[in-house]
Amino acid sequence: MRAIIVHETGGPEVLCWEERPDPTPGPGEVTIDVTVSGINFADIQRRRGGYRGSPPPFVLGLDCVGTIRALGAGVTDFRIGQRVAAFPEDGGYTEIARAKTVLTYPIPDAVSDEAASASTMLVTAYNLLTMTTRLQRGESVAISAAAGGVGTIAIQMAKHLGATTVVAVAGGPDKLKIARNAGADVVIDHRSEDVAARIKEALSGAGVDVVLDSVAGDMFTALFSALAPFGRYAVYGMASGEPGRAASNELHMSNRAVLGYSTGGYRAARPEPLRPGMMAAFDLVASGAVKVVVGARYAMRDAADAQRHVESRDSYGKVLLVP
Repeated sequence: MRAIIVHETGGPEVLCWEERPDPTPGPGEVTIDVTVSGINFADIQRRRGGYRGSPPPFVLGLDCVGTIRALGAGVTDFRIGQRVAAFPEDGGYTEIARAKTVLTYPIPDAVSDEAASASTMLVTAYNLLTMTTRLQRGESVAISAAAGGVGTIAIQMAKHLGATTVVAVAGGPDKLKIARNAGADVVIDHRSEDVAARIKEALSGAGVDVVLDSVAGDMFTALFSALAPFGRYAVYGMASGEPGRAASNELHMSNRAVLGYSTGGYRAARPEPLRPGMMAAFDLVASGAVKVVVGARYAMRDAADAQRHVESRDSYGKVLLVP
């Protein structure tokens, strides 16, 4: 089989399309003939050397979709040929992936492979809204990087879960249009507008109840200043390269909370709780309540070009790799 292998961290040029041995499933594992994988920003961070994981050489890719090729010892809840999404053990930018069954999920018939390939984004958005911030009907939500994969999904999920006002923050008119098309009630261009002031204006002077932020840095400062009393601020990334900061006295008197979330953290240490969110997210896609926005498709051998596209900040939605 062939896979994208990183022999040393660095720029996109370090991604190599190479032959490697076909994997064999161990006990409690399956192997998967991959039909599609997706680009996640964590892949780019790991390629650069700034994300946890084994040292080079390694195969990139948090997730993949395909059909089960072989079953390891003791596997009884999956069958050969079954369509699944998975968080693979050795990376998803590959023709054949190996995954633990605890991190493998059956795909409903009504969900396409391309939609299921957004599994990391789907479960992240769902868990942020339900498990982390515990969004209640009638509350408002603000989302940074709202034209991205998680952002466009979170907009739709928030509306489905009963949010009254969803505020999308993105950069430039094209991305604002994408967020609006996903269902956002208010769109804010962080490149040219005062984010906090616009949020308060849109909410008639009140703050926002829930924030989902994958950018942090200056974006954290702007969005946190617009967080309402009793509001919950979920941080699930740091795309700006800078952390956000809040003083403790800004929390306790207003009953506000800053919360962290990482699907990767659950995947590594507590994989079981991911299953309910993943299956619930797939059900929303199957019902039509959530549509996965596909922004671009690349041949897997061209993963370097795909990552350059994501790094350029011109991408939107989910960027796919096809073997």
